[in-house]
Amino acid sequence: MRRVKIATGEHYHVYNRGVDKRTIFSDGRDIDRFMKSVREFNTRTPIGSIHENRYGQAKNQPELQEPLVEFVAYCVLPNHYHFILKQVIDEGIEKFMHRLSVGYSMYFNKKHTRSGSLFQGTYKAQHIDSNEYLLHLSAYINLNNHVHKKWGGNLNFVRSSWKEYLNPMNSDITKKDIILSQYPNSESYQSFAFEALNNIRDRRELSQIVSIDNDLET
Repeated sequence: MRRVKIATGEHYHVYNRGVDKRTIFSDGRDIDRFMKSVREFNTRTPIGSIHENRYGQAKNQPELQEPLVEFVAYCVLPNHYHFILKQVIDEGIEKFMHRLSVGYSMYFNKKHTRSGSLFQGTYKAQHIDSNEYLLHLSAYINLNNHVHKKWGGNLNFVRSSWKEYLNPMNSDITKKDIILSQYPNSESYQSFAFEALNNIRDRRELSQIVSIDNDLET
């Protein structure tokens, strides 16, 4: 059970891993499907399945463009994921995460001929209660594949919002102004991010972030 009360207008660190620490993204196609789900399930009006959305008649309805959440940063690795989400309507995070986990689980189970739960229970959420926490967490999530060196920069096994931060004109998923507006340019944020990552990993700052990630990975 999540003990955090999720409030509209606030930011949250949302994360989960595979049940029994299993791999939940076995190849690039799985991650691509997950990211497609991230994009298409983030609407106030339910779309049904991705297949139905692709061939249905409702794609041009304006309400389908109104999101449940805003993404600030994300990283998806083979056995877990991290999001920074802002809830933009009441119960937005809950609705979005339910659609995402159910929809992707159905896809994965069908593809891999399995049944049962895919994720380790309900997603976890931690309130981001300060600007300092938000900035450092954004760095840690954007660069999370550097934390788990066995994945490194292999894009077959990693998807991250880091590319969107390297090129501010690229806003495929993220609403990153809340982060980048605090720096004179994207290069300044990049320098901060790598320094913050090193400080977090050395437990000089916000060591609770590392504790969460260690729990997901081990």
